Amino acid sequence: MESFDYVIVGSGIAGLYAALLAREHGSVLVLTKGSIDECNTRWAQGGIAAPIGPQDSPELHLQDTLAAGAGLVDEAAARVLSQEAADRIRDLVALGVPFDTVEGEVALSKEGAHSVPRVMHAGGDSTGAHIETTLAQAVLRAGIAVREHCLVTEIVVDGGVAAGLRALAPQGERLEVACRFLVLASGGAGQMYRITTNPPVATGDGIALAFRAGAQVMDMEFFQFHPTALRWPGARPFLISEALRGEGGVLRNVRGERFMPHYDRRAELAPRDVVARAIVAEMAATGADHVLLDVTHLPPERIASRFPQIYRFCLGVGLDITRQPIPVAPAAHYTIGGVRTSVWGETTLPGLYACGECACTGVHGANRLASNSLLETVVFAKRVVRRTVESPGRAAPPAEALPLPPPVAGEAPPLTLEALQDLMWEKVGIVRDGEGLREATAVLAAWEAALPPPADRPGHELANLLTCARLAAEAALRREESRGAHYRRDFPLPREEWRRHLVFQRPGA
Repeated sequence: MESFDYVIVGSGIAGLYAALLAREHGSVLVLTKGSIDECNTRWAQGGIAAPIGPQDSPELHLQDTLAAGAGLVDEAAARVLSQEAADRIRDLVALGVPFDTVEGEVALSKEGAHSVPRVMHAGGDSTGAHIETTLAQAVLRAGIAVREHCLVTEIVVDGGVAAGLRALAPQGERLEVACRFLVLASGGAGQMYRITTNPPVATGDGIALAFRAGAQVMDMEFFQFHPTALRWPGARPFLISEALRGEGGVLRNVRGERFMPHYDRRAELAPRDVVARAIVAEMAATGADHVLLDVTHLPPERIASRFPQIYRFCLGVGLDITRQPIPVAPAAHYTIGGVRTSVWGETTLPGLYACGECACTGVHGANRLASNSLLETVVFAKRVVRRTVESPGRAAPPAEALPLPPPVAGEAPPLTLEALQDLMWEKVGIVRDGEGLREATAVLAAWEAALPPPADRPGHELANLLTCARLAAEAALRREESRGAHYRRDFPLPREEWRRHLVFQRPGA
């Protein structure tokens, strides 16, 4: 059995950046179930937020983050995020990330719920891809061991400490690796939903693995739906960046009427949950499956140069966004909840750390502020490695936790990936209610009761999505209010008694 000081699961920004830092303190293995650059990160268009502008400050960034999070942001975590942002941006620049500039200075744009321009881009709307490529090249140059196409199937716990993992290698052979520090950076669970901007690899593996190993999981009812994904015959739900609205794009219903000012004074730049629900309401009122994002009034050359990835993709399916409004509809986008961690990335299981989308520090609260996700990956990846050096062996203090009800046999349709995605989209989606959530939790529990032990990669991924779906649906059913990205039509207002987190832990852990 091989042994490393650090084993890092995932090859997005969080995992690669952690690997580059960890190599200064010991041997490192990056384990990824795709190729080194197959992850959610590379799909991130909007950019990375940091308070570096002349009218900005860490305090102002903090206040915007708190406001967007609807009363559930962990202020200590958000303060860490905003105060350490500028240093992490300097690190990325030093590594060679080519952020866009105007007259020699980093260009900053404004996105929804930000009070000032503070979002940096690379290659216009290809920010995630540029950061990912830069870090991947640095990891390869550094000679860090990388195992591609390996799916982790179990966290090995020895004496109450995470001591390694078991994985399924590319040809089906079993792999076991020991380590001193196990870091989950495996991304989110967007494949729980039928319509998602996430790639196929986003199956919630790290969250499910950590939960089964006994770590606490938090805030799974909060899932962010991006308001604007392309709705075009034959095309996948391609993300249409919020930055288009920041540049002056206008949302109209299929009758050509601008509608966002009727829903929120911030109009198109309202928080994502507000815009997504407004679009759903307009679609229902007009009987359409989309609304229109109109940028045809903006200079065509500006759109083509500022958003080259979006412009090229749309042109490829027959849509010229400089001449035609873009048909858009909401899509599942970001897992706000995840493995509960301290502000140092420690989970409640000693030896196990988490950062990036699979982790939940509480920094996003009930609704993530746009472009804070890429920033979160580098800020907390750095803190994870620093913690392993300065205070190894610690764990996050446990919170009061709920048990996930045991699976119960019952009537349910056959379990398939498509059936799970449809159930989650219809019953645990943008707008929810008690009746639908009770139905969802019953079907999900019945599916788990009948689930055979997974034997291959699709089986493991389906089991992981089922675990994440059960956690999300159960939390959504219990939270009898609306807050941030969690909206219940039977409890349409926030309630002060629910200004708290829902934490789940495996019984007996």
